[in-house]
Amino acid sequence: MAKIQPLSSSPCSSSSSGDKQGRHAYTVWMKSLVFNGNGCAVYGPDGAVAFRVDNYGCRGGREVLFMDRQGNALFTIRRKGFGTFRRWEVCRCAHDGGGEEEEEATPWFSVRRAEKGGATVAMHGGAGTCYRVDGCCARKPGYRVRGVDGEVVAEVARKQTSAGVVLGEDVLTLMLGPGVDHLFVLGLVVVRGLIDRSL
Repeated sequence: MAKIQPLSSSPCSSSSSGDKQGRHAYTVWMKSLVFNGNGCAVYGPDGAVAFRVDNYGCRGGREVLFMDRQGNALFTIRRKGFGTFRRWEVCRCAHDGGGEEEEEATPWFSVRRAEKGGATVAMHGGAGTCYRVDGCCARKPGYRVRGVDGEVVAEVARKQTSAGVVLGEDVLTLMLGPGVDHLFVLGLVVVRGLIDRSL
């Protein structure tokens, strides 16, 4: 499997070490690891592939799979509706441990495009919007994920090397606050890529 240089410091924070504050960093490369595929790869703090996303060559398709490093599907993201009614539904994939997958995945959350390039997130079975994505625009890949109380729970920015070199627009750093569901925020990053059609 591919490996990249681990993140030594956070470009989103002035602290010297994110892990000391309970923060975690991922690198998201908005390119598929599959030849002729359309997806992205998520690298952990150790520089190894942690997760991958793909829809296997169907650019602009209505469904993508979010998988662990072994290729087991963790959740699916499906685009539904058209125009202003378009939304992205995220469903967890259920495994019973016996190799059989249940036919119906469990609905988890949905994302809708909002004003100024942002997005709103509603958890399945919840009352209204729970999270929102702020600061998105086509020319600046950086943005923040805020919780119900407006507190920033995650930040995304272009990856910077320890020497200060800013990498391409398709290489991002995701910083997660303490106690945040990693898979949930990674799902939001993937949906953001689908909204921007960078996947």
